[in-house]
Amino acid sequence: MDPVQLTQSPFAVLTFIAAPALLTNASSVLAMSTINRMLRTRDRMQELYHKSEAGGLTDVDSAYLMDQVDRVELQAGLLLTALHAIYISLGAFSAATLVTLLGAVLASYESAVWFKALAGLSLLLGFAGGGGLVMGSFNLFRATRLSLANIHDEAARIRKRQAERRGNAKPTLESGA
Repeated sequence: MDPVQLTQSPFAVLTFIAAPALLTNASSVLAMSTINRMLRTRDRMQELYHKSEAGGLTDVDSAYLMDQVDRVELQAGLLLTALHAIYISLGAFSAATLVTLLGAVLASYESAVWFKALAGLSLLLGFAGGGGLVMGSFNLFRATRLSLANIHDEAARIRKRQAERRGNAKPTLESGA
């Protein structure tokens, strides 16, 4: 786009600024939800710690607890890596918005070199932000899979214990005995 056309239409400038600004907002929301997940992971690790400190676990329960601890620890690491990538995205999109705004202001001076340099920098920052979002989302997906694995294990243990209790329960009037 010609720098002169860019300065004659306020919608052109708004278009170039809106995209990175919207992505900045999306990155902020993703960062907040990731922090929330990180805090829940910390709470889960504290629960597991208290279980381990309480003692009295059988070998099977102890092995199960260690599997849970390993997965929660790995999940926390993935969430932290995702958070780093999301923060990079947030910074890149914010910088892209600022550079685009600066480019729009300098475009009126019709210095094609500055205009092209700032446009290129803005594009580069946008790609860095997009890459950070992809990396962050990938790590969030992996962390979610670990959480699901823990949920599946806990559900299996609950089902097993309930089945054992039903098998050891004395017949009642409701069960037809």
